[in-house]
Amino acid sequence: MGDLLDEVLANLTPTWTQFLVIDLIAATTNAFNAALLARRPSHNRNYTIVGILLLAICGGIAGGVLRDVLLNVVPSALVNPWYIFTSGLAAALAVYLDQTTSQRVREGMFRFMAAFSLPWFAVVGADKALEFGLPPMTAVAIGVLGATAGRFLVDIVSGVTPKHFVRSEWFVGTALVSAGVYIPLWYSGLPIWSAALISVGVGFTLRIMALHFDWGEPEP
Repeated sequence: MGDLLDEVLANLTPTWTQFLVIDLIAATTNAFNAALLARRPSHNRNYTIVGILLLAICGGIAGGVLRDVLLNVVPSALVNPWYIFTSGLAAALAVYLDQTTSQRVREGMFRFMAAFSLPWFAVVGADKALEFGLPPMTAVAIGVLGATAGRFLVDIVSGVTPKHFVRSEWFVGTALVSAGVYIPLWYSGLPIWSAALISVGVGFTLRIMALHFDWGEPEP
């Protein structure tokens, strides 16, 4: 019994590495964005509060789970309860703000979070792939897959064509650019926080501009 308690306490107090903090930021911002997305008319299927919270948490951790499965390691979100806890809090906050703010504020909040959440997972996905010794092209691919998996899940559950495949204000492109910027910075030996902030800043700026100016991938 004592060994079990020690193991539980160890999981509740993990080693707070720089990667873990950035990964949690990615998961919580994606969960917040997923909850807002689930409330939008295009995706709302009369979800209950519990349904929105579950969908948001799954959307928040989906990118990290997919990334870790591809790297053949146990997903961090399944062994560290902070992922579920912080994603749940972010989702609950999003539901509260959705109920208590005006349509204009909700739309601005969603657009901001749509731009803010995407680059983080691209960066952490690329970073972890590089740490595993994978080549740059593979690191970019894992960064893109990790960054977009949560949106894919919410779209599929809501019966909407995934944003990856339609005109989407450089949704996949933002993840691609963010991971692409991070990789040379990683090879240069720049500290992880400095490289991450630069890469996220570039990706965030691109996504905000694409949303503001209605830039989208060309159709045939």
